[in-house]
Parts: sequence; C-alpha cells; structure tokens
Amino acid sequence: MNNKQELPWDNPRFRNWVAVGRACHMVDRALTARLAPLDLKPAQLDVLMNLYRHPGMSQHDLARRLLVGRSSITMLLPQLESRGLLRREGDEKDRRILRLTLTEAGAALLMEALKVYTGLIELVMSQSTTEQCDLIGEQMGKIADVLKDA
Repeated sequence: MNNKQELPWDNPRFRNWVAVGRACHMVDRALTARLAPLDLKPAQLDVLMNLYRHPGMSQHDLARRLLVGRSSITMLLPQLESRGLLRREGDEKDRRILRLTLTEAGAALLMEALKVYTGLIELVMSQSTTEQCDLIGEQMGKIADVLKDA
C-alpha cells in the first residue's frame, strides 16, 4: 500500500461507522443469548413482532418488511408453526396467498421476549439522553433512506 494513501480508519465517517456496526453486532449477540432460554432467535422474534402488529399479513409482505428473501421466511415459518406459535391460512380471495397470524401461545411468548428485548434496549441506551436517542434514530433513518434508493 502506498504510504501517501489515506487509510480509511483515519476518516471519522469510517471510524464511526465501524463503531455502529460493532455495536449492532454486540447487541445482536447479547439478544441471541438472552432469547435462548425462551428457545427463540432474533429472526423468529422479528416474525412474531411483525405478525402481532400486522395480523394476517402475507408471507411475501413479511419477507419484504424484514428485508429478507422469501426463502428465508419459508424456512422460519415451519419452525414457528410446529411450535404452535403461528398459523398459516389461505387467503379467501386468492388461495395462492398464505395469511399469517399469531396463536395465543405465540402472543404469550412474544410478550415474554419483548420484556427481554426492551430490557436489553434500556441497558444499552441508558447512557444516552432522550434527545441523543432521538438523534441516533433520526440518523439511522436517514442512512436507511439513502440505502433504500441505492
């Protein structure tokens, strides 16, 4: 490497972005560990949260909302369905579409998992003021908007 070439870690944008990525990775690891006693993974929690908030959504809509391929959803759903946490039912108007809903057991497990998740969020965000949390959220939203159009 040319010694005169500027190294990326000298750039504050690069250095701070690495810090964001590292923090996200550490939160994901911590959430994975904290959800393990509930026999739940973060991706499964995402499914349960979305079905709670949007009952009856299609598999396609769920995949789009979670920013994953339909094949990923197709692999996750049977696990949750076999545990009695969700139901897949044909759409009344279009039988090619499967509608997803949480069962009572799925909603109950979600409530337990949300206690874990919100506890972790409180832990990691407790060193920030409300205003700082809002700024972080606004900035992450701007980043998502830039990448959405890329």
